[in-house]
Amino acid sequence: MSVTVAMATRTLTLRNALAYRHAWWIFVTGFLEPVFYLFSIGVGVGRLIESFDVNGHPIPYAEFVAPGMLAASAMNGALLDSTFNMFFKLKYQKLYDQMLATPLTTTQVALGELTWSLLRSGVYAAAFLLVMWADGLVHSWLAVLALPAALLIGFTVGAVGMAFTSYMRSWQDFELVTLITMPMFLFSATFFPLSAYPGWLQGIVACTPLYRGVVLCRELTTGQVTLDSLVSVIYLVVLGAAGLAVVGRRLERLLLT
Repeated sequence: MSVTVAMATRTLTLRNALAYRHAWWIFVTGFLEPVFYLFSIGVGVGRLIESFDVNGHPIPYAEFVAPGMLAASAMNGALLDSTFNMFFKLKYQKLYDQMLATPLTTTQVALGELTWSLLRSGVYAAAFLLVMWADGLVHSWLAVLALPAALLIGFTVGAVGMAFTSYMRSWQDFELVTLITMPMFLFSATFFPLSAYPGWLQGIVACTPLYRGVVLCRELTTGQVTLDSLVSVIYLVVLGAAGLAVVGRRLERLLLT
């Protein structure tokens, strides 16, 4: 019996939802870290920094930081399930071996797991966007597009995270995840504009997925949209598609050969 992509995705998403039914508080509270950053740095430090320019328009510091935290929420939501949880399922729980004993294919398994990561990313981003709205940090109707933008960030981070995890050999390798994500979080123009960094660092930062996500969310929530948003969308789509293609091949090599 053949299984369609939609059927496989629905089944794997339901399986993950059932697995979290007794640990829902872990799922729900994951977006709180960016919220704490927003109020401690965005509001606290904002009393010391008058404003920053976004495409030539000055905005308060809290409104500058908030879209960066929105992008970080989307990244955090997708990261846990696509890295640590996937590694446990792959190496210890042997869950994917069991799945492939059914008519599911490796690509369908990858899509199902990515969909769950994307769902978690979307929940975090939606909750954070509501916090921004309640705190008066959204002033453009284009902000409604920030949620799809956050989902795109989650798609890219989830796909790349799964591809990266497929090469992991032990838990110690996950130090690399922190080594990569922490500098991205701190330097991807989340707290300061790109122009604040040295020229050589600007080029590196501009090539990171979180920076592209921050640019996209910031332009949408402030209403100052430029061609940079289009560049960010293309970049995130291409990188996410590449990550998904890699993880499909890697699962096939790890589990079927």
